Amino acid sequence: MVTRRDVASIVGLGAVTAAALAAPAVAQTAADPNESTFARIRRTKKMRIGAVGGGAPYYMKDLSTGQWKGFYIDIAKGLADDMEAELEITETTWGNSVLDLQSNKIDIFFGLNPTPKRALVVDFSVPVFNNAFGILCKKDFKPKSWAELNSPDIKIAVDQGSSHDQVVSRLTPKAQISRLKTADDATAALQTGRVDAQCLITMLSLTVLKKNPSLGQFVLPTPIFATTSNAGFRRENDKTFRDYVNTWIDFNKGLGFIRNAIITNMELVGVTEADIPPGVSL
Repeated sequence: MVTRRDVASIVGLGAVTAAALAAPAVAQTAADPNESTFARIRRTKKMRIGAVGGGAPYYMKDLSTGQWKGFYIDIAKGLADDMEAELEITETTWGNSVLDLQSNKIDIFFGLNPTPKRALVVDFSVPVFNNAFGILCKKDFKPKSWAELNSPDIKIAVDQGSSHDQVVSRLTPKAQISRLKTADDATAALQTGRVDAQCLITMLSLTVLKKNPSLGQFVLPTPIFATTSNAGFRRENDKTFRDYVNTWIDFNKGLGFIRNAIITNMELVGVTEADIPPGVSL
């Protein structure tokens, strides 16, 4: 006679056997080298981004707590939440972010300018906001144009491999260009008088000057070289993740979420919307 306990034992054994048979399939899915970024995020419930330690107001890291802030942190958290995923942050630099995407260390990096050179190896989202390249100059130096900066007598510092590097290489090839590891290193070169200027995106320039007004002055050379700030993705055949992010960005720009994240985090570093020079819009 088969008792209820016997039935339970048989059912339990069957469940264990079914789980064991299913396990290899799950492991195979997890190890599938062809799994898309979108599928992996949905499966693991984790979205990996890169963040730049010295990139306020884009990214700000509290050295005492290790906590990250910044408008791209807030934006990335909003994206991860809507994908029902946990946000994982890996520290990087502007120059290394593309390499981190290519090597699959991160899934997305916010804050890339879509240059032709970068477009050869990674994909881009729609623009998150508009920006422009400017120049931080020493006190006694105030060039009005890129042509004025394009001289062998002018020393310009940039963070190597960044969009700043690409801009000065293209617009001021005759200048003495010091390519340093990070944007902070380039700022230090300006502060110590080793260079005349530092090329830096407007948002970062304004933040640096708010921290150290004695550094010099901000100049937006003419003609204004306007650009956009976008997200970058590792190139893959399945474009689902890129397409989803594009939809998410457009939707949240329409809601005002992205603009609010930018303005709020700018205020954290003392920069207001009134500080943004004409020719640059969010």
